[in-house]
Amino acid sequence: MASIEDLTPGGPTAADISTSVVGVLARYTGRGPSKARTYRADNLVAVLLEETLTQGEQTLVDAGRGVLARDARLALQDAARDDLVEIVERLTGRTVRQFLTATEVDPDLTVLLFLLEPDAA
Repeated sequence: MASIEDLTPGGPTAADISTSVVGVLARYTGRGPSKARTYRADNLVAVLLEETLTQGEQTLVDAGRGVLARDARLALQDAARDDLVEIVERLTGRTVRQFLTATEVDPDLTVLLFLLEPDAA
């Protein structure tokens, strides 16, 4: 998958999207992921996040309650949906048709997928 910089020269960079997403998630959870990388191809923007879990969530995982930690994380990402969609729409200039997310706690990975409306061009 090509990075957003490769597809929109002079436009917003993958780093702009990644940094903004990390900021939103930090606001909602108390800490942002330690790694974030954004990719774009055609009508898809994907943000891959690593090391997202808070200390409390990691404690649940360590205690064998990873499903509870994952469900809580997904609920927080759903609560942040409007802010996350706004970032991608503002920085790409495109309308988000659908937002999808998946989280795993071992290893600690999250992917945020933004399906964009087809380009009017």
